[in-house]
Amino acid sequence: MPFRSLGLDDRILQAIREAGYTEPTPIQVAAVPLVLAGHDLIGVAQTGTGKTAAFTLPLLTLMAASPPPPGGKRRTRALVLAPTRELVVQIEENVSAYGKHVPLRIAKVFGGVGERPQIEALRAGADVVIATPGRLMDLMGQGHADFSALQYLVLDEADRMLDMGFVPAIRRIVKVLPRTRQTLLFSATLSREVEVLTKEFQHQPKKVEIGRRNNPAETVAQFIYEVSQSHKPTLLAHLLRDHSLNMVLVFTRTKHGADRVAKRLVREGISTATLHANRSQNQRLKALQDFKSGAVRVLVATDIAARGIDVDGISHVVNFDFPPHVEDYVHRIGRTGRANAVGDAISFVMPEDMGALRTLERFIGRGIVRRHAEGFDYRTPPPREAPDERPRQQQRPQQRRQQPPPRGPQRPPQHSRREPQQNTVTTAGSRDQTESPKAPLRQTGRSTGRRSRRW
Repeated sequence: MPFRSLGLDDRILQAIREAGYTEPTPIQVAAVPLVLAGHDLIGVAQTGTGKTAAFTLPLLTLMAASPPPPGGKRRTRALVLAPTRELVVQIEENVSAYGKHVPLRIAKVFGGVGERPQIEALRAGADVVIATPGRLMDLMGQGHADFSALQYLVLDEADRMLDMGFVPAIRRIVKVLPRTRQTLLFSATLSREVEVLTKEFQHQPKKVEIGRRNNPAETVAQFIYEVSQSHKPTLLAHLLRDHSLNMVLVFTRTKHGADRVAKRLVREGISTATLHANRSQNQRLKALQDFKSGAVRVLVATDIAARGIDVDGISHVVNFDFPPHVEDYVHRIGRTGRANAVGDAISFVMPEDMGALRTLERFIGRGIVRRHAEGFDYRTPPPREAPDERPRQQQRPQQRRQQPPPRGPQRPPQHSRREPQQNTVTTAGSRDQTESPKAPLRQTGRSTGRRSRRW
């Protein structure tokens, strides 16, 4: 089925041809007509199937059909919310590419950079605003955003935004939007709990679900390497000696773990970049650009940061730390095998990961192939890491410096009669006990002026 049969604007079709696309993907075939018809929509499809274009193409067509009046101030008509800065940039690139023949203004709003350019873009009037919820809430609170004329709201990667705790921010944003609008939610996975929550934002939505819910892409070959934690870095370096692993995305559970893996690979002579929340915006963008261009062979990332990775040609995805949830596994390995291309997903599994692995295999309905790395010594202990590269909890705590003894003669401590000093009393068969200065006293014997203390 050609794109022309979907009812898109001629200028949008021209941009699609110039981008080199000839046929729509299944999610685009199913979603575009429903969006053009004005329905609210829930779109669920595997990563890499063209979900961004599934809402970008029809929205651009609708907006091109009703351009703003000439000479009048532009008002925001479409708002797209995404969980990460990288994904905001990727969506903006798609909107700019498909809408380059339509006179539209686009504003990007995300954290990690200065607010001033974003404020100026909003004040100048933007037809489309693409934003992360946090920064957008800040600018809305300062009175820099006007959504009174909004017609279209898109929640991209909706499941991850809701799972990441953006629900309060999204609710506050939606609360100030016009009630009469078209709301679209697109995601690779959509849990039933999240699906219930979307009823707050949508009105009688249509649902488009391509493929089995949460199922990994069929074009991705999946393999398991059973390995101990200490052998993971050396096993990864060993596998990367195979140059068929030419564009590799490595996932770690933590930001510090990503840095440690990257340092180890650089020491092995493997060009590597990192992508996680502790990196500045410019560093993250440069890491993505270097990975896309082939300047670096390996990109080590965390789950949240990798939500913005939309890179063609990734040959392998490596789960350095096995994900505990099926949805995270699906998102990770979906970075390869995109648009019906083939790719490999390699997972390092420790004994404590076996429960999560069995859950995953039951869900996908088949076992994952176990592999044994040829020529790799699983028995010899790996070389010890440098002290600054060991996990923080493994580092030996520094001993406190003992205070030097005071100089000169020391007077014994003076105690007030009103506040008797603490006495240590030892009783047979018991440990030393410390007498409280406020312990009750009982007077015994005759009133002779003397008092004896008894417990």
